Amino acid sequence: MDIVRVTPDDTATVDQLVGLSEAIVKVDCPWEHPFTRTRLTGMLRYGWDGEPPEQYAGVLEGHVIGSARLWTSDYDNLDLAWFDLGVHPDHRRRGHGTALLAAVTERARELGRSSTGIGGWESAATRGFAEGAGFTFGQEEVARRLDVDDVPDGFAELVDRARRDHAGAYEFLTMSGPVPQELLAQMTDLQAAINDAPWDDIDMEPEVFPIERLLGYEQAQAASGRRLHRVIARHSATGELVGHTIVAVSGERPDYGDQQDTTVVREHRGHRLGIVLKGLMLDYLRRVEPQCRSFDTWNAASNDHMIAVNEAMGFHVTGRSLAYQRKG
Repeated sequence: MDIVRVTPDDTATVDQLVGLSEAIVKVDCPWEHPFTRTRLTGMLRYGWDGEPPEQYAGVLEGHVIGSARLWTSDYDNLDLAWFDLGVHPDHRRRGHGTALLAAVTERARELGRSSTGIGGWESAATRGFAEGAGFTFGQEEVARRLDVDDVPDGFAELVDRARRDHAGAYEFLTMSGPVPQELLAQMTDLQAAINDAPWDDIDMEPEVFPIERLLGYEQAQAASGRRLHRVIARHSATGELVGHTIVAVSGERPDYGDQQDTTVVREHRGHRLGIVLKGLMLDYLRRVEPQCRSFDTWNAASNDHMIAVNEAMGFHVTGRSLAYQRKG
Protein backbone atom coordinates (compact mmCIF):
# COMPACT_ATOMS: atom_id res chain seq x y z
CA MET A 1 0.00 0.00 0.00
CA ASP A 2 1.25 3.47 -0.93
CA ILE A 3 0.35 6.43 1.29
CA VAL A 4 -0.14 9.72 -0.56
CA ARG A 5 -1.24 13.17 0.50
CA VAL A 6 -4.51 14.34 -1.05
CA THR A 7 -5.45 17.91 -1.95
CA PRO A 8 -9.04 19.10 -2.46
CA ASP A 9 -8.28 19.72 -6.15
CA ASP A 10 -7.53 16.02 -6.69
CA THR A 11 -11.15 15.27 -7.53
CA ALA A 12 -10.53 11.69 -8.63
CA THR A 13 -8.98 10.72 -5.29
CA VAL A 14 -11.56 12.75 -3.36
CA ASP A 15 -14.29 10.78 -5.12
CA GLN A 16 -12.57 7.54 -4.09
CA LEU A 17 -12.42 8.79 -0.50
CA VAL A 18 -16.16 9.47 -0.67
CA GLY A 19 -16.70 5.89 -1.84
CA LEU A 20 -14.48 4.65 0.99
CA SER A 21 -16.58 6.64 3.49
CA GLU A 22 -19.75 5.02 2.14
CA ALA A 23 -18.28 1.52 2.50
CA ILE A 24 -17.07 2.17 6.06
CA VAL A 25 -20.35 3.71 7.20
CA LYS A 26 -22.36 0.83 5.76
CA VAL A 27 -20.50 -1.66 7.96
CA ASP A 28 -19.46 0.29 11.06
CA CYS A 29 -22.26 2.81 11.62
CA PRO A 30 -25.16 2.49 9.17
CA TRP A 31 -27.10 5.19 11.02
CA GLU A 32 -24.47 7.79 10.05
CA HIS A 33 -24.40 9.98 6.93
CA PRO A 34 -21.28 9.34 4.81
CA PHE A 35 -19.27 12.15 3.26
CA THR A 36 -20.41 13.71 0.01
CA ARG A 37 -17.96 15.28 -2.41
CA THR A 38 -19.08 18.79 -1.42
CA ARG A 39 -18.71 18.13 2.27
CA LEU A 40 -15.32 16.42 1.97
CA THR A 41 -13.90 19.01 -0.44
CA GLY A 42 -15.07 21.84 1.80
CA MET A 43 -13.51 20.18 4.82
CA LEU A 44 -10.20 19.65 3.02
CA ARG A 45 -10.11 23.33 2.02
CA TYR A 46 -11.28 24.91 5.27
CA GLY A 47 -11.44 22.25 7.98
CA TRP A 48 -13.96 22.84 10.76
CA ASP A 49 -13.12 26.48 11.43
CA GLY A 50 -10.53 27.62 8.92
CA GLU A 51 -7.73 25.16 9.72
CA PRO A 52 -7.88 22.30 7.18
CA PRO A 53 -6.57 18.87 8.11
CA GLU A 54 -3.87 17.03 6.21
CA GLN A 55 -5.55 14.22 4.28
CA TYR A 56 -3.70 11.03 3.32
CA ALA A 57 -4.96 8.09 1.29
CA GLY A 58 -3.80 4.49 1.37
CA VAL A 59 -3.70 3.31 -2.25
CA LEU A 60 -3.47 -0.33 -3.29
CA GLU A 61 -3.37 -1.25 -6.98
CA GLY A 62 -4.87 2.09 -7.93
CA HIS A 63 -7.72 1.96 -5.42
CA VAL A 64 -8.09 3.99 -2.22
CA ILE A 65 -8.53 1.48 0.59
CA GLY A 66 -7.60 3.65 3.56
CA SER A 67 -7.82 7.18 4.85
CA ALA A 68 -5.81 9.07 7.47
CA ARG A 69 -6.65 12.64 8.45
CA LEU A 70 -4.39 14.71 10.70
CA TRP A 71 -5.86 17.66 12.59
CA THR A 72 -3.90 20.37 14.38
CA SER A 73 -4.63 23.91 15.51
CA ASP A 74 -2.45 26.98 15.70
CA TYR A 75 -4.89 28.71 18.07
CA ASP A 76 -4.43 26.46 21.10
CA ASN A 77 -3.29 22.95 22.16
CA LEU A 78 -0.11 23.46 20.19
CA ASP A 79 1.26 20.09 21.35
CA LEU A 80 -1.74 18.10 20.11
CA ALA A 81 -2.59 16.31 16.87
CA TRP A 82 -5.74 14.29 16.33
CA PHE A 83 -6.10 11.45 13.83
CA ASP A 84 -9.12 10.12 11.94
CA LEU A 85 -8.35 6.71 10.45
CA GLY A 86 -10.42 4.38 8.31
CA VAL A 87 -9.78 1.21 6.29
CA HIS A 88 -12.16 -0.38 3.80
CA PRO A 89 -13.93 -3.35 5.44
CA ASP A 90 -12.61 -5.69 2.73
CA HIS A 91 -8.99 -4.81 3.52
CA ARG A 92 -8.88 -4.89 7.30
CA ARG A 93 -6.58 -6.89 9.56
CA ARG A 94 -3.74 -6.75 7.03
CA GLY A 95 -1.66 -4.00 8.65
CA HIS A 96 -3.01 -1.11 6.58
CA GLY A 97 -4.41 0.76 9.58
CA THR A 98 -1.11 0.35 11.41
CA ALA A 99 0.79 1.72 8.40
CA LEU A 100 -1.51 4.73 8.12
CA LEU A 101 -1.17 5.42 11.84
CA ALA A 102 2.63 5.24 11.60
CA ALA A 103 2.64 7.72 8.72
CA VAL A 104 0.52 10.38 10.43
CA THR A 105 2.33 9.84 13.73
CA GLU A 106 5.63 10.63 12.02
CA ARG A 107 4.07 13.68 10.38
CA ALA A 108 2.75 14.87 13.75
CA ARG A 109 6.26 14.62 15.18
CA GLU A 110 7.58 16.69 12.28
CA LEU A 111 5.01 19.34 13.22
CA GLY A 112 6.23 19.32 16.81
CA ARG A 113 3.15 17.61 18.26
CA SER A 114 3.97 15.46 21.28
CA SER A 115 0.41 14.39 22.13
CA THR A 116 -1.84 12.51 19.73
CA GLY A 117 -5.44 11.38 19.85
CA ILE A 118 -7.51 8.81 18.02
CA GLY A 119 -11.09 7.61 18.20
CA GLY A 120 -13.53 5.09 16.80
CA TRP A 121 -16.93 3.55 17.29
CA GLU A 122 -17.23 1.44 20.42
CA SER A 123 -16.05 -2.07 19.56
CA ALA A 124 -13.44 -4.63 20.45
CA ALA A 125 -11.62 -3.67 17.24
CA THR A 126 -11.39 -0.01 18.25
CA ARG A 127 -10.19 -0.86 21.74
CA GLY A 128 -7.68 -3.40 20.50
CA PHE A 129 -6.23 -1.17 17.81
CA ALA A 130 -5.87 1.90 20.06
CA GLU A 131 -4.50 0.06 23.09
CA GLY A 132 -2.17 -2.02 20.95
CA ALA A 133 -0.68 1.20 19.57
CA GLY A 134 -0.04 2.56 23.06
CA PHE A 135 -3.04 4.87 23.40
CA THR A 136 -4.87 5.25 26.71
CA PHE A 137 -8.65 5.50 26.96
CA GLY A 138 -9.84 9.02 27.73
CA GLN A 139 -13.52 9.51 27.03
CA GLU A 140 -16.73 7.94 25.79
CA GLU A 141 -19.00 10.05 23.60
CA VAL A 142 -22.58 9.26 22.68
CA ALA A 143 -24.29 10.07 19.38
CA ARG A 144 -28.01 10.75 19.53
CA ARG A 145 -30.67 11.52 16.93
CA LEU A 146 -33.93 13.38 17.21
CA ASP A 147 -36.72 12.48 14.80
CA VAL A 148 -38.91 15.56 14.68
CA ASP A 149 -42.10 13.51 14.57
CA ASP A 150 -41.09 11.82 17.84
CA VAL A 151 -40.75 14.92 20.01
CA PRO A 152 -42.74 14.01 23.14
CA ASP A 153 -46.16 15.49 23.79
CA GLY A 154 -45.80 18.26 26.31
CA PHE A 155 -42.27 19.30 25.33
CA ALA A 156 -43.44 22.66 23.97
CA GLU A 157 -45.25 23.32 27.26
CA LEU A 158 -42.09 22.38 29.17
CA VAL A 159 -40.13 24.95 27.17
CA ASP A 160 -42.78 27.63 27.66
CA ARG A 161 -42.84 27.01 31.39
CA ALA A 162 -39.05 27.15 31.65
CA ARG A 163 -38.97 30.41 29.72
CA ARG A 164 -41.68 31.95 31.85
CA ASP A 165 -40.65 30.70 35.29
CA HIS A 166 -36.85 30.62 35.02
CA ALA A 167 -35.64 32.58 31.99
CA GLY A 168 -37.69 35.75 32.26
CA ALA A 169 -34.55 37.90 32.50
CA TYR A 170 -33.44 36.91 29.00
CA GLU A 171 -34.42 37.60 25.41
CA PHE A 172 -33.77 35.22 22.55
CA LEU A 173 -32.47 36.05 19.08
CA THR A 174 -33.00 33.73 16.11
CA MET A 175 -30.92 34.06 12.97
CA SER A 176 -29.68 32.21 9.92
CA GLY A 177 -26.36 32.63 8.15
CA PRO A 178 -23.40 34.61 9.45
CA VAL A 179 -23.49 36.26 12.87
CA PRO A 180 -24.12 40.00 12.47
CA GLN A 181 -20.96 42.08 12.66
CA GLU A 182 -22.09 43.90 15.78
CA LEU A 183 -22.33 40.63 17.74
CA LEU A 184 -19.02 39.07 16.74
CA ALA A 185 -16.92 40.48 19.59
CA GLN A 186 -19.33 39.13 22.21
CA MET A 187 -19.53 35.78 20.43
CA THR A 188 -15.84 35.12 21.12
CA ASP A 189 -16.50 34.88 24.87
CA LEU A 190 -19.76 33.01 24.40
CA GLN A 191 -18.16 30.40 22.15
CA ALA A 192 -15.41 29.84 24.73
CA ALA A 193 -18.03 28.70 27.26
CA ILE A 194 -17.90 25.32 25.51
CA ASN A 195 -14.64 24.75 27.42
CA ASP A 196 -16.77 23.80 30.43
CA ALA A 197 -17.98 20.68 28.62
CA PRO A 198 -16.30 17.57 30.09
CA TRP A 199 -13.21 16.06 28.49
CA ASP A 200 -12.89 13.40 31.20
CA ASP A 201 -9.38 11.92 30.93
CA ILE A 202 -8.44 13.56 27.63
CA ASP A 203 -5.73 16.16 28.23
CA MET A 204 -6.96 19.35 26.53
CA GLU A 205 -6.23 22.96 27.33
CA PRO A 206 -9.05 25.51 26.89
CA GLU A 207 -9.76 26.48 23.30
CA VAL A 208 -9.74 30.13 22.25
CA PHE A 209 -12.10 31.72 19.74
CA PRO A 210 -10.88 35.00 18.24
CA ILE A 211 -13.09 36.63 15.64
CA GLU A 212 -11.07 35.21 12.75
CA ARG A 213 -11.74 31.70 14.00
CA LEU A 214 -15.48 32.35 14.19
CA LEU A 215 -15.40 33.70 10.63
CA GLY A 216 -13.36 30.69 9.56
CA TYR A 217 -16.01 28.39 11.04
CA GLU A 218 -18.78 30.12 9.10
CA GLN A 219 -16.77 29.94 5.87
CA ALA A 220 -15.94 26.27 6.43
CA GLN A 221 -19.55 25.28 7.05
CA ALA A 222 -20.76 27.15 3.97
CA ALA A 223 -18.05 25.52 1.83
CA SER A 224 -19.24 22.12 3.07
CA GLY A 225 -22.75 22.90 1.85
CA ARG A 226 -24.29 23.63 5.25
CA ARG A 227 -26.72 26.37 6.25
CA LEU A 228 -26.23 27.65 9.80
CA HIS A 229 -29.09 28.54 12.14
CA ARG A 230 -28.68 29.99 15.64
CA VAL A 231 -30.68 30.88 18.71
CA ILE A 232 -28.83 33.19 21.09
CA ALA A 233 -29.82 34.12 24.65
CA ARG A 234 -29.15 37.73 25.67
CA HIS A 235 -29.38 39.05 29.22
CA SER A 236 -31.95 41.84 28.97
CA ALA A 237 -30.49 44.04 31.71
CA THR A 238 -26.88 44.05 30.46
CA GLY A 239 -27.12 43.10 26.79
CA GLU A 240 -24.59 40.32 27.37
CA LEU A 241 -24.79 37.25 25.13
CA VAL A 242 -24.97 34.33 27.56
CA GLY A 243 -26.03 31.23 25.67
CA HIS A 244 -26.51 29.85 22.18
CA THR A 245 -27.31 26.79 20.13
CA ILE A 246 -26.34 26.11 16.51
CA VAL A 247 -27.78 23.70 13.97
CA ALA A 248 -26.37 23.19 10.47
CA VAL A 249 -28.60 21.82 7.72
CA SER A 250 -27.01 20.12 4.73
CA GLY A 251 -27.91 21.51 1.32
CA GLU A 252 -27.32 18.06 -0.18
CA ARG A 253 -29.34 16.28 2.50
CA PRO A 254 -31.87 18.95 3.51
CA ASP A 255 -33.87 16.48 5.58
CA TYR A 256 -30.96 16.23 8.02
CA GLY A 257 -29.54 18.67 10.58
CA ASP A 258 -26.38 18.59 12.66
CA GLN A 259 -26.52 20.01 16.20
CA GLN A 260 -23.10 21.63 16.43
CA ASP A 261 -23.06 23.48 19.73
CA THR A 262 -25.20 24.32 22.72
CA THR A 263 -23.65 26.19 25.62
CA VAL A 264 -24.45 28.66 28.38
CA VAL A 265 -21.99 30.97 30.14
CA ARG A 266 -21.30 29.62 33.62
CA GLU A 267 -22.59 32.68 35.49
CA HIS A 268 -25.99 32.36 33.82
CA ARG A 269 -26.63 28.67 34.35
CA GLY A 270 -29.51 27.50 36.49
CA HIS A 271 -32.14 29.42 34.49
CA ARG A 272 -33.15 26.55 32.17
CA LEU A 273 -31.55 28.37 29.24
CA GLY A 274 -30.35 25.13 27.64
CA ILE A 275 -33.81 23.66 27.22
CA VAL A 276 -35.28 27.01 26.15
CA LEU A 277 -32.59 27.51 23.52
CA LYS A 278 -33.08 24.03 22.07
CA GLY A 279 -36.85 24.28 22.20
CA LEU A 280 -36.84 27.61 20.39
CA MET A 281 -34.42 26.20 17.83
CA LEU A 282 -36.82 23.36 17.11
CA ASP A 283 -39.64 25.87 16.51
CA TYR A 284 -37.39 28.07 14.37
CA LEU A 285 -36.28 25.18 12.16
CA ARG A 286 -39.86 24.11 11.64
CA ARG A 287 -40.37 27.51 10.03
CA VAL A 288 -37.15 27.99 8.05
CA GLU A 289 -36.26 24.35 7.27
CA PRO A 290 -39.62 22.52 7.35
CA GLN A 291 -38.24 19.63 5.28
CA CYS A 292 -35.62 18.84 7.96
CA ARG A 293 -36.89 15.77 9.81
CA SER A 294 -33.98 14.67 11.99
CA PHE A 295 -31.04 16.13 13.91
CA ASP A 296 -27.90 14.57 15.32
CA THR A 297 -25.99 15.60 18.43
CA TRP A 298 -22.96 14.41 20.39
CA ASN A 299 -22.26 14.55 24.11
CA ALA A 300 -19.65 13.18 26.43
CA ALA A 301 -21.26 10.27 28.28
CA SER A 302 -20.49 12.17 31.51
CA ASN A 303 -22.36 15.34 30.46
CA ASP A 304 -25.44 14.56 32.53
CA HIS A 305 -27.06 17.98 32.26
CA MET A 306 -27.10 18.23 28.47
CA ILE A 307 -28.04 14.57 28.12
CA ALA A 308 -31.09 15.22 30.31
CA VAL A 309 -32.11 18.10 28.04
CA ASN A 310 -31.67 15.98 24.92
CA GLU A 311 -33.63 13.07 26.34
CA ALA A 312 -36.47 15.41 27.32
CA MET A 313 -36.62 16.46 23.66
CA GLY A 314 -36.80 12.85 22.49
CA PHE A 315 -33.24 12.23 21.27
CA HIS A 316 -32.34 8.54 21.17
CA VAL A 317 -28.91 6.90 21.17
CA THR A 318 -27.55 5.80 17.79
CA GLY A 319 -23.97 4.93 18.68
CA ARG A 320 -21.07 5.37 21.07
CA SER A 321 -17.49 6.32 20.30
CA LEU A 322 -14.28 5.94 22.26
CA ALA A 323 -11.48 8.53 22.36
CA TYR A 324 -7.88 7.67 23.20
CA GLN A 325 -4.72 9.70 23.73
CA ARG A 326 -1.00 8.98 23.60
CA LYS A 327 1.96 11.05 24.77
CA GLY A 328 5.27 11.07 22.96
